[in-house]
Amino acid sequence: MAAPSSSAAPEGLEDVVAATSSICFLDGKQGRLLYRGYDIHDLAPNASFEEVVYLLWHGELPNQSQLDQINATLADNREVPEPVIKILESLPKTATPMEILRTTISALSAYDPDGFRDNSLPANLRKAERLQAQTPTITAYIHRIRQGLPLVHPRKTGSMAENFLYMMFGKEPDQLNAHTMNLALILHADHELNASTFAARVTAATLSDMYSAVVSGIGALAGPLHGGANEDVMRMLLRIGDEAKVDEEVKGIFARKEKISGFGHRVYRTEDPRATHLRKLSEELGKKAGELKWFNMSQHIEKLVMAEKHLYCNVDFYSASTYYSMGIPVEMYTPIFACSRMSGWTAHTLEQLGNNRLIRPRAEYTGPTQRTYKPVSQR
Repeated sequence: MAAPSSSAAPEGLEDVVAATSSICFLDGKQGRLLYRGYDIHDLAPNASFEEVVYLLWHGELPNQSQLDQINATLADNREVPEPVIKILESLPKTATPMEILRTTISALSAYDPDGFRDNSLPANLRKAERLQAQTPTITAYIHRIRQGLPLVHPRKTGSMAENFLYMMFGKEPDQLNAHTMNLALILHADHELNASTFAARVTAATLSDMYSAVVSGIGALAGPLHGGANEDVMRMLLRIGDEAKVDEEVKGIFARKEKISGFGHRVYRTEDPRATHLRKLSEELGKKAGELKWFNMSQHIEKLVMAEKHLYCNVDFYSASTYYSMGIPVEMYTPIFACSRMSGWTAHTLEQLGNNRLIRPRAEYTGPTQRTYKPVSQR
């Protein structure tokens, strides 16, 4: 006999309200994304990522003095402790970049001056600052080590976007690439109770530390159903290789009833507002590089999927060709996502701890309820 059925939550908790938050709002019907009340279409082309970080943490955009302060604080905290660099260099080359990022972010906790036990707001803000400053450094170091290149250490000048690209490639980024990275960081900064943010909040709710919370987020982001979709998109584009082959390849995917990464969304029922900006950047970067193939293929696939499946592309679809046009290796796409989402994870951790209650949902039990133990000889 099974337990009687009750009003079970929908699979994947779809549309279930699990928390209150003043950080981020998604309007799925209108295709709107707001950070603290500011529309992403207003922030993305105008703000610096550092302004958005301050907004997510403090609830307001910074004035000039506050912006100067956060810029200086983040710049001062970019360097990674030497023992953590040694951990980075010691990990096997077979480890994925997300495995390495997860391990090294966890290791940072042991070297944080505020320690594991101090969960006060001032200490957690300082931890958030260090995490936001050091995650791009670690990500750039992961790339350099994987390529067998010497590390390019961070500078205390330039924006986070500029400094990250400088550490990745060892040269000053041009204006378009720096603008693109800044905008991409803004677009990925937060997205309400996505899987990784919810994981971070669940961990924070136990009164564990800031590092444990964001490591939970990284672990969730590493899953291909969450953070790896743009990697899958680019691998598909590379596999197809030529716009002339798009129709045949995509029709084959439809016939096999396989999913095309980068389309559809749990919340948006219209275009993902983040995709609007990345589509434009993908085309701009393709023109600049004299190689519009990846943009043209993407646009062709987008039209086929809309015609056949009536699905809009999401943030992952055009971020793939955008990053590829910048020379970023495919395996680094998700760690770059983490560099941006660190702002959201830390903001949600601060919010959770500010009005905390242990997150402990229930499950609808579907197993038997009246079984009797029998000795092993009778089984």
